[in-house]
Amino acid sequence: MKIIDCPVNGPRPLQEFHFGGEVRTMPDPAKVADAEWADYVFHRSGEPAVKQEWWYHVPSGVWFIAERDNRTDQFVRTYLYGEGPADE
Repeated sequence: MKIIDCPVNGPRPLQEFHFGGEVRTMPDPAKVADAEWADYVFHRSGEPAVKQEWWYHVPSGVWFIAERDNRTDQFVRTYLYGEGPADE
């Protein structure tokens, strides 16, 4: 069984979580050209690396960021938004 370390509730089984996608900076939709907005909406960076991703712990309703190596599917660390490297 795969275990994810929820930053609020500790180690929990994968079945309690939903994947929310890669952490990306959203451009201002009122100021960006249509082509740039389409690029943001439809294109993702798929290279193998450690990625920052949004994850949701369903029972507690907590969104957090996980750093996951997509080559090995191993979680490196997890933290709440605003309390970790995603904001640095």
